[in-house]
Amino acid sequence: MSHAHTNLRRVPVQQRSADRLARILDAGAALLDETGYEQLSTRAVADRAGVPIGSVYRFFPNKRALVDALAERNLEVYAQRVVARLEPIPEREWRAAIDAVLDEYLAMKRSVPGFALVDFGPPVPVAGPLDADVNRLVAGRLAELVSGHLGRGRDGAVSDAVLLRTVLVCVQAADALLQLAFRADPAGDPDLIAETRLLLQAYLARVLE
Repeated sequence: MSHAHTNLRRVPVQQRSADRLARILDAGAALLDETGYEQLSTRAVADRAGVPIGSVYRFFPNKRALVDALAERNLEVYAQRVVARLEPIPEREWRAAIDAVLDEYLAMKRSVPGFALVDFGPPVPVAGPLDADVNRLVAGRLAELVSGHLGRGRDGAVSDAVLLRTVLVCVQAADALLQLAFRADPAGDPDLIAETRLLLQAYLARVLE
């Protein structure tokens, strides 16, 4: 899996080091589900991963940096899974593509350790002003992935700028609604999820049909 490593003190070069980093992130994700962010500690992560505390600090200066790296990994995994879901969907079938993007997010929210609290950015209220750009980052990745399915509008083609803005609106709206859905029900309130799907389809229809 490709990884930008933007949150690491040291980028692993050897496979053994990469495996250790993966264990640390896996341990952090599991502990987030068990204890939440406030109670998460680098010592607990080291113990769960079976590594010396120094190994954690070799990669991360603090738990916030570890969580940021976990969010980054989550986005990479999500992008890969979206690609796999989109592969059998014919181009221009934008409704099916949007369903696939949403369904994969829901699947990860329900099954991937730590994802319920930390999907693509730090948990609220830990998030700061700079984290407002997380949805822009997610929108940029999704716009690239779904461009073949969303590329036709009323006038024949949607420009890159319009496509990016359209996907950003979808991501921002879905983020707020799905947070509400998963606060109401740990598995995601089905009625709110259905409303989210309808909202996305209706909004995109104004641009793409």
